Amino acid sequence: RRKLRTDVAAAFPNLSAEQLTEFIPNKEELNVIKIYCHKGEAVTVYMNNRNPILFEIEKALYPTVYALWVYPDLLPAFSTWPPVLQKLAGGADLMLPGVVVPSSGFPQVERGTLCAVTLLGNRAPVAVAVATMSTAEMLAAGMKGKGFAVLHTYLDHLWEYGDKSYPPTLAPLVTDAAEKESAEDEEEMEGKEPVISFSTDPLQHADVGDLSLKERDSCATQMGREELGEDRAAGTAEDANAEGQQEAEDSRTPQEQMDALLNQCFFHALKCKVKKSDLPLLTSTFLRSHMFSCCPAGQQLDIKKSSYKKFSKFLQCMQHQKILQVKELNKGVESIVEVDWKHPDVKAFAVPEGFSSASSAQDSKSEDREQVYHAPEIIPLYGVSTKMIPLFQESGHRKGSILSSSEVRNIIINYVKTNELVDEANKNFVKVNAVLCDCLLDKSEQDEISNLKWDDLLSRCLERLQPLHQVTFFGQEPIVRKGNVEPIDITVAQRSSNKKVTIVKNLELYGLDPQCVANILQQKVQASATITPVPGTKDRVQVQIQGNQIHHLAKMLLEEYQLPRKYIQGLEKAPKLGRKK
Repeated sequence: RRKLRTDVAAAFPNLSAEQLTEFIPNKEELNVIKIYCHKGEAVTVYMNNRNPILFEIEKALYPTVYALWVYPDLLPAFSTWPPVLQKLAGGADLMLPGVVVPSSGFPQVERGTLCAVTLLGNRAPVAVAVATMSTAEMLAAGMKGKGFAVLHTYLDHLWEYGDKSYPPTLAPLVTDAAEKESAEDEEEMEGKEPVISFSTDPLQHADVGDLSLKERDSCATQMGREELGEDRAAGTAEDANAEGQQEAEDSRTPQEQMDALLNQCFFHALKCKVKKSDLPLLTSTFLRSHMFSCCPAGQQLDIKKSSYKKFSKFLQCMQHQKILQVKELNKGVESIVEVDWKHPDVKAFAVPEGFSSASSAQDSKSEDREQVYHAPEIIPLYGVSTKMIPLFQESGHRKGSILSSSEVRNIIINYVKTNELVDEANKNFVKVNAVLCDCLLDKSEQDEISNLKWDDLLSRCLERLQPLHQVTFFGQEPIVRKGNVEPIDITVAQRSSNKKVTIVKNLELYGLDPQCVANILQQKVQASATITPVPGTKDRVQVQIQGNQIHHLAKMLLEEYQLPRKYIQGLEKAPKLGRKK
C-alpha cells in the first residue's frame, strides 16, 4: 500500500497529501485483481469501495473514470460532443475534428501525455486517453487525424466492473466574461444535440462489448467480444493503417468536419494571404476575401454549421491563443489589428497540397472580386426610454429593454385590451388614460385629445422610443447599434481647376472594405481612387475617386452587392445622360 501511494504521488503530482490519503486510504479495504484482454495482456486493477480506481499496464498507472469523477482536475481535459461518447465506448479513438476548441484555448500537452476526455457542458471525465500529438501539432494539422488513443471509457467493461454509476454533473470552469458568454451559447446549442441516455439497460449498450476476465481468487472467466479500452489503445496504435484512419475521419459528423475546415482555412489565410501592410483588416473581409479563397475545391465553408456558430466567437478563441488581436475600430465593426506570424501554430501549419503559397498574393487579389458579397441584414429596433417605462412595465420591460416593431405593437395592443381602452362607440379609436396621456401626448395636447386612432397611437409610441438597429453580417453574430442606421453617403465635391471628385462614406458599416471598393472602382472607371480620413473622426475613412462616378457606384452597390436602395444616399446626384451638343 505504501509503495502504491508513492507510485501514485509520482504519477499524479497534482494530488495534495490530503487527497493522496483519501485516494489510497490507510485502513479501508483495497483489493487488487488481474484482468486479461482477449490478446492475453495482463492488466492490474486496484479496487476501493467496490469501484476500480486505478489500472496498471506495463508498470504505468492510469486513473479510471470513477477516480476522475472525484478528482476531475487530475489530468488535462479535452471536451467532445455527447454523441461521440458512443463511438469511444464502441472502441474508436478520439479524432481531432471531434474535439471542441474552448474559447480559452487548449491545455498545453506533449505527445504521450495522459489526458481526460469530457463531454461539452460537463467537467466530469468520460474517458482516459493518451495524446498522440502535442497541442501545437494538433493545431498545425488543421485539427485533422487521430488526436487521442483511448485507453478506458465510461460504459466499457472496466466501468461495468464497478457500481455502474453515472457521471456527476460538474459545471465547466468559467474564467472570464467572454468565456461565460461562450459557455452559455454552447449550453443552448447542446440542448439541440441528441442526448446520450446514461441508462444501464444492457440492450442499449450491447455493442460496448465484453472483456475476458480472470480474478486472482477465482477461475470464473467471461468470454469477451471486444478488448478493454487499454488494449484497444495498444492494439489500434500498432495495427491501424491509412485506410482505417480514413474511414474514421469519414465517420465524423458534419459539424466536426466544418470545425476542421474552419481551422485549416484560418491558418492557411494567415500564413499565405494576409500581409502586415493589410492591417487593420475588417473581419468580414478576412473571412470573405481570404479564408473563403483557401477553401479546397468541392468544399464550402459555412460558419453556422461549425461548433462556433459565429465567426466572432472563432476569432475570440484565436485571440485567447494570442494568434491575433481583434479591436472594434469603428462602432460595431471589428477589425484584425495585429497578427503573430511567429506563433508556433502559424509556423507549424503546412499548406495543403494543391495550393501554391508563392502565388498566394496574386490569388488573393483575383479572389477579392470573385468572392460573393453578402449584404448585411438590418432590422430596426426600439429601446424603452425613461418616459415610456409606465407604458411598458406591465409587460415586464424596463428602461433599456430592446424590442422589435412587432413586439412593440403587440405590447400596446395587449395594454389597450387589458385596460379596456378600446372606444365602444368606434373601435378604430383608443381612449387615452393617464399613462397614455403622459407617455404619448405633448403638454399642449393633453387637455385637447381624449381619443387616438390605432395607427396614430402606434406611430407616436415608436417615435418616443429610443431608435436602435440590429446588423447581422454573414457568418457573424448580430450587432445592435444605437440610433437609426447611417446610409452609405455619396457626394460630389468641387476641387481646384473645376475638377470634381466623388466621395463615399460609411462603407465599413455595411461590411465593405473601403480599400477593396477603391481598387475595384479604380479598375472599372480608370481613374485615381484614394482612401482618406473622414474629417472630424479618428478611425473612419472615405473613398475619394476622380470625376462624378455615381453611375458606376450605383451599379456596383445596387446590382453587384445587392444593397437596398434605401441604404444608399446621394444617387440622385448622378450626371444626367444626354446627347452632347
